[in-house]
Amino acid sequence: MFRNALSILKNLLLFLVLLIPAVPIILIAFILLLGVVFITLIPAVWRNQYTTGILVVGFTGFFLLFALLLTFGKVPIGYNLRNLVVRWKTTLLTSLSFTLVVALMTVMLAFVNGLYQITGNAAVPGNIVILSDGALDESMSNLGNASSSNPIYLLNEEQKQYIAHDDYGRPIVSLEAYMVAAQPIPESAGSGRRRRFLMIRGLSDPAMTAQVHRLRLKNGGAWFSEAGVEPLGKTTDGTETKDQAIQAVLGAGMAREMGNDVYKRPLEPGDYFEVGPRKWVVTGVLDSAGSTFDSEVWVKMQIAGPMFGKENWTTCILRTTVPENGRDMADALTKEVKNPKILAQTEADYYSKLDATNKQFLYAIVVVTGILAVGSIFGVMNTMFAAISQRTKDIAMMRIVGFTRFQMLASFFLESLFIAAIGGLIGCALGYVANGWTASSMVSSGMGGRSVVLKLIVDAPLVCSGMLFTLTMGALGGLLPALSAMRLRPLESLR
Repeated sequence: MFRNALSILKNLLLFLVLLIPAVPIILIAFILLLGVVFITLIPAVWRNQYTTGILVVGFTGFFLLFALLLTFGKVPIGYNLRNLVVRWKTTLLTSLSFTLVVALMTVMLAFVNGLYQITGNAAVPGNIVILSDGALDESMSNLGNASSSNPIYLLNEEQKQYIAHDDYGRPIVSLEAYMVAAQPIPESAGSGRRRRFLMIRGLSDPAMTAQVHRLRLKNGGAWFSEAGVEPLGKTTDGTETKDQAIQAVLGAGMAREMGNDVYKRPLEPGDYFEVGPRKWVVTGVLDSAGSTFDSEVWVKMQIAGPMFGKENWTTCILRTTVPENGRDMADALTKEVKNPKILAQTEADYYSKLDATNKQFLYAIVVVTGILAVGSIFGVMNTMFAAISQRTKDIAMMRIVGFTRFQMLASFFLESLFIAAIGGLIGCALGYVANGWTASSMVSSGMGGRSVVLKLIVDAPLVCSGMLFTLTMGALGGLLPALSAMRLRPLESLR
C-alpha cells in the first residue's frame, strides 16, 4: 500500500510538472472565454439605447451561422438528432447545465430589473430634492423645524417665479420626515422573520405630497385627517375603549406584505395593524406600484415624530416650472440658501445615487454568471469530445462516402448548438416563471438606504439576452470538438 501511495504521488507530481508550462495558456484561454461571455451579457446587464441593436446583431449572426451550416453542411439533421436521442442521458445532463445557468441569470437579473424600475419610476421631472448639507440620504438629513425649513420662503424673487403652483395657487412643495421603525411580525404569519423595518414618512399635508410625487389613492381610500387619529371604539375582545388609532396611508406593496401577517390578503381601508404600543388604522392605499413609495407608510408628522424621535423635517421636495433647468436651480439653491445650509439636487439625480445597491448586485451577478458559463462551456465540450470518440467509425465511413471535412465540422457544431438551445429555452421558461414575484431588498447610495418591496421583472430583452447567451456558450463549447472531428483521418479511424 505504501508503494502504491508513493507511485500515485510520483505520478501526480510528474503531471504537475508537465502542466506548469501550459498554465499561462490555460489562463489566457480562461480569460478569453470570460471576455466573450461578458460581451454577450451586455444587453441583459447594461440597458441603453443600443440594447435592441446589439440583440438584433447577435441573433442575425446566429441565424446566418445556422443558415450557412445547414446549407453547406449536407449532413442530415436527423443523424444529429438521432445521436442526441441515443445518448439522451449525457444530452440531458449537459442541457441541464445550460438550463441552470440561464434560469439563475434570468431570475437574478429580474431582481435587478425590479430595483431599477423602483428607483427609475420614483423620480418626477421638475422635482428638486432638498436635504441638509452633507446628507447622502433622507435618513441622515435634518432640515430643522417649523416653516423656516421650507426653502420657498428663502428664495429670491427671481427663483420664486420658477416654483409650480396648483389650481388653488398654492406652491407645490412638500415637507417630509423620513423615519424607520421596527415592527414585530406575528408567528402566525409563517414568514420565519421576527420583525420588519417600516419606512414611515411623516407629513403635514398628504394630498400635497401625493401631488408632488404624482401619486393617487386607490378607490375607496382617503387621506388621514388633520388630527391624524380617530377613536378606536372597541378593542379586539369587544370592550369599549377611549384609545385612539393612528391613521395611516400605505403603499400598495406594504399593504400587501403586512396584510399577509393576519388577514392573508392586502390591507384595505378600515383594517388595523400594530406598530409599537399603538394601533394604526388604514385610511387609504397608494396606487404606487413600481416606485419606492410602494413600501412606505404615510402618517401625520406631529403624531409619528415624537413616537420615533424624529421631530424635525428631513426632506423638502419642490416642483419647478422649468424641468430642463432643474439642475441649475438646484445648484443655485445649494449655493444661496444658508439657513439652514442645504444640499439641493434634482429628483432624478437623487434616485440615480440610490442605484449603488443595484450596481453591487449587478457586478456580483456578472461574476457568478460568467464563472458558471465557463463551466457550462467545458461541459458541452466534454460531451462533444466523448461523442466524437464514440463515433470515430461513423465519421470515417461518412468521410469515405464523400462528406468533406467542413461538413463534419458543421455536423458536430450544429449538435452542440442544439444542446445549448434546448437547455437555454428551458432555462428561459423557468426564469420567466419568476416574473411578477415580490421580494424585499434595500436601495442605498452606499450609506443609509431604505427597504423596498419590489416585483421581479422578466422582460423581452432579458429573455432574448438569455438565449443569445446560451447560444454563445454552445458555440464556444462546440467549436474545439467540431474541429477535432474535422481532423480525423478515415483510414486510421477504421483500424
